[in-house]
Amino acid sequence: MFFDRLRLAGCALALGAALLGQGARAADYPDRPVMMMVPYPAGGASDSIARVVASPVSKQLGQPVLVENLGGVSGALGAQKVLAAKADGYYLFQGSPNELILSPIANPAVKLKSEDFRLVQMIGMAPLVIVARADLPANSADELVALARSRSASQPLTFGSVGVGSLYHVLGEHMARTIGANMTHVPYKGGAPLMQDLGGGQVDLAILPLSQQQVALAGQGRIKLLASLDAQRSQLPALKTVPSVNEGQSLKGFNFTTWTGYFVKRDTPQAVVSQLNAALNTAMQDPAVKESLAYQNIEVSAPMSADQADAMYRVETERFREISSHVKLAGNP
Repeated sequence: MFFDRLRLAGCALALGAALLGQGARAADYPDRPVMMMVPYPAGGASDSIARVVASPVSKQLGQPVLVENLGGVSGALGAQKVLAAKADGYYLFQGSPNELILSPIANPAVKLKSEDFRLVQMIGMAPLVIVARADLPANSADELVALARSRSASQPLTFGSVGVGSLYHVLGEHMARTIGANMTHVPYKGGAPLMQDLGGGQVDLAILPLSQQQVALAGQGRIKLLASLDAQRSQLPALKTVPSVNEGQSLKGFNFTTWTGYFVKRDTPQAVVSQLNAALNTAMQDPAVKESLAYQNIEVSAPMSADQADAMYRVETERFREISSHVKLAGNP
């Protein structure tokens, strides 16, 4: 009995010391540079976002924020490196539904789970648009649906995406299922070759985030922007003349955006998460940040608490899991 009490006392002391140590580390946070993982190569859209955000976040934290690029496995390679690091807030992950929700479903080799991460703060949302080759005989969402249905049995329309299991693959399949038409998925290794084939007329359509490249190609008459998936017509200058799917009948309610946010490992101390959340919230309200992201067609999110961000992430996870359950992906039964 005496020795049992000694063991219990020892365990209590050890636990107390561990908690005190964790509290001390959280109180000192950050005392060295913070890494910001971008799971794609330098020079792309995701990298551009990180480099806009890193400087004002660094100012708020009082430490350098260093952007690291590690592409591969649809963004999961970078996510797995963050998971291998300590849960101490010194490794942020810049992610979206593509890397943390859909990638584990689409690729059995990806061992991470959505629940391994928590969202600290959303950066912003980008509108999704239905992009079509210039000579596709459809000039609106309703005309596209009618064309897809008429060719469903004989010559299904083709839709491109940036890879199997990507958000844009899942939404293309979801659209086909919603309208009751067969459509053929054509996966690409990235946005650049997909846009090249859309501009060349090799693929019929795609659902993609709005980009300056699309705006330029549409202005040259090489592609068409048929509709946005926003609930109402966007006020972004590039989309003011592009109708929402809700302005028609066939795809009314087919409303989606893509979002990007900053994540940490799930078991990161709450005090550290709260400090990161406050720094990101302040940084995202910087007029220069808003202007730079608006140029990339990203609408900065309203400030939210760490708990609100995490709750939103859980809802989005369940939403996309339900949608992807109807798509033939490797991780689905």
